[in-house]
Amino acid sequence: MELRTLIVLKNKGLSNRKVASMLKINRKTVDSYISRFKAFELSWEELLQLEEADLRDLFTEDGQTEKERYEALSAEFSRIQAKMTTPGATLQELWREYLLRHPGGYRYTQFTWHYRRWKGASVHSGKLTHRAAEKLFVDFCGKKLHYIDRETGERIDVEVFLAVLPCSQYTFAMAVPSQRREDLISCLSACLEWLGGVPQAIVSDNLKSAVSKGSKYAPVINKTLADFALHYGCVVDPARPYHPQDKSLVERSVTLVYQRIYYPLSHHTFFDVKGINDAIRELLPAYNDYLFSHGDGSRRSQFIDLERNHLSPLPGAAYSLRYFRRAKVQKTAHIYFSENKNYYSVPHRYIGHYVEVQYNDHAVEIFHNGERIARHARNYRGGYYTTVGEHMPSSHQAYSQWRPEYFLDKALRVGTHTRDYIQRLIGQYAYPEVAYKQSQGILSFAAHYGRERVENACKRALGHHRASYHTIERILKNRLDMLEETTGDTQPIPEHANLRGAAHYN
Repeated sequence: MELRTLIVLKNKGLSNRKVASMLKINRKTVDSYISRFKAFELSWEELLQLEEADLRDLFTEDGQTEKERYEALSAEFSRIQAKMTTPGATLQELWREYLLRHPGGYRYTQFTWHYRRWKGASVHSGKLTHRAAEKLFVDFCGKKLHYIDRETGERIDVEVFLAVLPCSQYTFAMAVPSQRREDLISCLSACLEWLGGVPQAIVSDNLKSAVSKGSKYAPVINKTLADFALHYGCVVDPARPYHPQDKSLVERSVTLVYQRIYYPLSHHTFFDVKGINDAIRELLPAYNDYLFSHGDGSRRSQFIDLERNHLSPLPGAAYSLRYFRRAKVQKTAHIYFSENKNYYSVPHRYIGHYVEVQYNDHAVEIFHNGERIARHARNYRGGYYTTVGEHMPSSHQAYSQWRPEYFLDKALRVGTHTRDYIQRLIGQYAYPEVAYKQSQGILSFAAHYGRERVENACKRALGHHRASYHTIERILKNRLDMLEETTGDTQPIPEHANLRGAAHYN
């Protein structure tokens, strides 16, 4: 009861001297109790909520019984720490298991206090503080490897990707041309295949290829990397900027990689990245089989014993690299795809809206507010329109002011040849909307070159088999519209002394 009274008085903010005076006990006694309270890292409110037995157990006097009880607990510490690496394990569950073996053992608060004190003093506690298969630390080494170009003799530097499972320190390395997004994704894919499973989180440095916007609390993950993580069923958790301790294991592993991989490779000459990676793969088994200086096996044995069985299974298919763009739906009900400089249709009701374009090597998908509104096979032809009929307005009716008659009327103001050319251009396509942007471009030349030149250019281009914006553009740029067109009745070359007949070559 006096202990509880002491806690109540301290909770009111009274000094140790005042509490000692009110309880009529020595101040040093109060100081010793307060020091022990602070060691438990429990607030005054939490202490007041403890049952009488739990509160009394915190202050059991030293004696033979206490000594035996502590020795029984201390013999369990190593086993408890190893168990804590298992996903889902908690100190509370392990305490219950401990009580089953030692019914007269410590209550939970005293149990955790003794364990944490031991853990803080343990020299080898660092490598076991990480849960199995919970994280994969990744980074690029500061120093680079290189190969020699066979044709030019030039030295080509390459980046070295490094990944470490912190629980077992199992390590993977791979050389790639750069730290670009594509190379980072290929490294991560190869690493997960090599591990044979997927951890819960990938902890990266604040690489540009991984983090779009760095932050101590809420970094913005690159969308391609986030999509990669979604495919493999894990998350990306970047380390805090300027906090290398967040991934200290991979930082320390870099030094070992320099010693055990870089140095042996320095005795060889390579002529491509594949040759470097073949050599790294030969050295990795020996690297992971090095015995730890403190015993407890090697990286490989720790990985097999602690982590391999806790990795999530790999997905059925490898990840296909996906890119993301933002685009605006044009009046033609198409978006402009800048990567290949061509166009893809979307439903006409989205005209004027901004959409997200997601694409890979095979397909282009268009999303609006998270909903996919169009999907096309990717086309690599520049200037080409990929159109789905259902996306166009019904019966090609007008939307806004754009319609065939609108452009024909504007063309007639330039001249009859211009109108005829625009009419041919629109008539070439199954969907006239596809030709509207080219028509607008042709008519805009009148502001720069003048109506007369545009009219002459269209007259000349009518003789071509197909109408297009670029045809008119080339004619105007090369001033071909200003040349007189020749007819079929050309004058023969007059006879003169410099002409050689067929007899000259006999």
